[in-house]
Amino acid sequence: MLGMKFPDSARTVSLILIVVLLLVIVISRHGNTLLRAAVGQGISLQTAGFSQMENDHFVIKYTELDSSYSAMIAEVAEEAYTEVTQEFNREPRNKTIIVVYPDSASLANSFGWDKNEKALGVYWAGSIRVVSPEEWMADPQDKQEFASDGPVVHEFVHLMVDELTGGNYNRWWTEGIAQYYEKKITGFEFADPSFEGGQLTYYKLSVLGKHFDQTDQAVAYWESLQVVEYIANHYGEEALFTTMNYLDQGYSLEKSISKALDLDYQKFAQDFYKHLENR
Repeated sequence: MLGMKFPDSARTVSLILIVVLLLVIVISRHGNTLLRAAVGQGISLQTAGFSQMENDHFVIKYTELDSSYSAMIAEVAEEAYTEVTQEFNREPRNKTIIVVYPDSASLANSFGWDKNEKALGVYWAGSIRVVSPEEWMADPQDKQEFASDGPVVHEFVHLMVDELTGGNYNRWWTEGIAQYYEKKITGFEFADPSFEGGQLTYYKLSVLGKHFDQTDQAVAYWESLQVVEYIANHYGEEALFTTMNYLDQGYSLEKSISKALDLDYQKFAQDFYKHLENR
């Protein structure tokens, strides 16, 4: 065997480089798992004073203010689990944590956001955070309204996309998939904002991919759904899952769509823009 001899300093540097390389490889392969573990630990610390209940597939964490709603939230979550996993034909690896915050300011604070940031629900690294029905529902005990207009189905779909792709997805893709299955399961859909002012407004997909959070969010969310519906209607729902399989293999979203549809991505984008303009 060919041997190579290094002085001690060079040998040390070589060992450091090897360790760094191994860490990069491990993180690249297991980064999503490591992130979930870290976020899970953070949630445990943040919710140390919360009450907790478990059912078959969820761990619900809540404050005393929401104790009267916890059972309803757990029931809706289980129903969402059944509906979504049937659509995806697979189940998550572990139980999902749902944290119920008494108001949107508390949810925003859990992420370090501005307190005026509004969201009914957020998915992040294996966990779901929702705002108490007390804040936004006329009757906080109305299970049907919480199921149809609440965030649970939408955020649980985000979790499934995360699992199917190994965390390799663009923001517009996961928002489009989440809205697509939310609409299919609950019937909920945001209003179409694209013709405000009498003129069609939409973004190039490259803009959604790189600058989603800097766009008009109403238009960006609407357009994300339009792309996913366009693929499902023209190429079949299976193309959505084929795309996610390619994402899980490490391909970019553009390459994954191209391979799933057997179509040049730029041709796909141009066809989609024409579809929007001819609606």
